[in-house]
Amino acid sequence: MNMKTCLTVLRRRVPAVLASAVLTALTASATFTPSAEACTSLVLPASDGSRIYTRTMEFAIDTKSRLVGLPRGLALTGQKGLAWESKYAAIGMNAFGMPALLDGMNEKGLTGGILYFPGFAQYTAPQAVGPGQGLAPWEFLTWALTRFATVAEVKAALPQIRVMDMEEPDMKIVPPVHYTLHDATGASIVIEPVDGALKVYDNPLGVMTNSPEFPWHMTNLRNYVNLTPENVPPLHINNAVIHPLGAGSGLHGIPGDLTPPSRFVRAAAMVMSAGTVQGGLKGVRMAEHIASNFDIPKGMVQVKGMPPDLTQWTSVADMGQDRYYIKTWANPVLSGAGFDDFNVNGTAMVNFAVPATTVPQVLKPDSE
Repeated sequence: MNMKTCLTVLRRRVPAVLASAVLTALTASATFTPSAEACTSLVLPASDGSRIYTRTMEFAIDTKSRLVGLPRGLALTGQKGLAWESKYAAIGMNAFGMPALLDGMNEKGLTGGILYFPGFAQYTAPQAVGPGQGLAPWEFLTWALTRFATVAEVKAALPQIRVMDMEEPDMKIVPPVHYTLHDATGASIVIEPVDGALKVYDNPLGVMTNSPEFPWHMTNLRNYVNLTPENVPPLHINNAVIHPLGAGSGLHGIPGDLTPPSRFVRAAAMVMSAGTVQGGLKGVRMAEHIASNFDIPKGMVQVKGMPPDLTQWTSVADMGQDRYYIKTWANPVLSGAGFDDFNVNGTAMVNFAVPATTVPQVLKPDSE
């Protein structure tokens, strides 16, 4: 059945609202090649009043990401004549050598990432974008982190810009993405390009994965209100006492697969279980351990005809200490940088020297 026939059948046989959703998915699937759909992000409240953010970045294509620093006053450009100077310095992970961040934080604590959003992302057509308004999908996060200090400021500025339907030259596709942002005040939002406009959702949970849209994930979470980190008590039936089989019975039924809805539920459960973590490095370590639960080994998620997905890197941003950490597939040892580690008043993007690989340490006996 070709696309035209499929559209005709849908219009005849299904309600208009459902048809619209299905047609959106069909149209989107016809315009890009499937890639990674496995990024997971979350934030943890810390005892010092700050928050700690972490995310994994999965992709089948090597994005050649580097840990970079963007100084204040850096000249940056978008599309349709949009240009600006960075007001705030930022640290994060880029792609393909560009001064464009896939993930990062700025010196005011605004932190966030770009996550894949296949089948649902619908950008503004370039011809509908006015002069000085255009951003490519991969430019939005850099625009936000280099210009604004809070989520509220980003919200207020959104009417000024349009995220455009543009092919990324290295990927050869229009990357379908959405965005998460968190700030030092405790505010979090999800921004999703749908129907050519940017939809903004407050996200007090602080968790996000991939498709479908954020409100769907929050509705789906209502199926799991029984989850608890506490072991459930024995069940009494007549004179029988039924004990749970081992520890973890409070989380029995939590989905364990790698789909975005299941990862969203697991991430929410882990945020609930962690509660308030210690600020600083101890909290960073907790976030690192939680993020490790979403690692995807190479070969576990595959799309026929494409390289297998894998977790290329994981980031942890300590929003209280202004430190940004990463670990990679080849070097799974956490390392990072802060705003004291590069010239925030420089004139160009800085590449940090992260060791490409690591080897296990050789241990010696304790001296007696």
